Amino acid sequence: MRLEKCWFCSSTVYPGHGIQFVRNDAKIFRFCRSKCHKNFKMKRNPRKVKWTKAYRRLHGKDMTQDSAFEFERKRNRPERYDRNLAENVLKAIPKIAKIRTSREEKHHKERMKDKKHKERREAVKELEQGISLVKAPSVFQQDQSLTLPKIAVKVSQPQLEENHAMEE
Repeated sequence: MRLEKCWFCSSTVYPGHGIQFVRNDAKIFRFCRSKCHKNFKMKRNPRKVKWTKAYRRLHGKDMTQDSAFEFERKRNRPERYDRNLAENVLKAIPKIAKIRTSREEKHHKERMKDKKHKERREAVKELEQGISLVKAPSVFQQDQSLTLPKIAVKVSQPQLEENHAMEE
């Protein structure tokens, strides 16, 4: 059973799934679904389409160069069985899993660090724009220029009597 990679989004194409496109120069393109095939036919660049793995790698959303990921890399060359080597590999798997999770957490913290600064800047900007909503009422009593001008509204007496009669 051979698992292929989608040319457009880099996801796995399982046997019996997806679309295969062969160009006139005999280059083969495999796609996982019609969405990827249509985007390829529209000549879209996978590095500019936000949902592809190429975009995520290019813009620092995914971890790219990590030796822990290469540990489980697919090897096409068959190797002779060696009991010591197999034993060492089985011992190393938990350590590598631990290293991988710690690196993923570090990567996530690095990405979220910039987000905190951005949110803080946006909050400060919003606060500066709406400071009149935040200041205490005592400040408005001391400085009358901060208050809105008062508008006098006249209400005639007969309307009040009619409204009172309607309520009863």
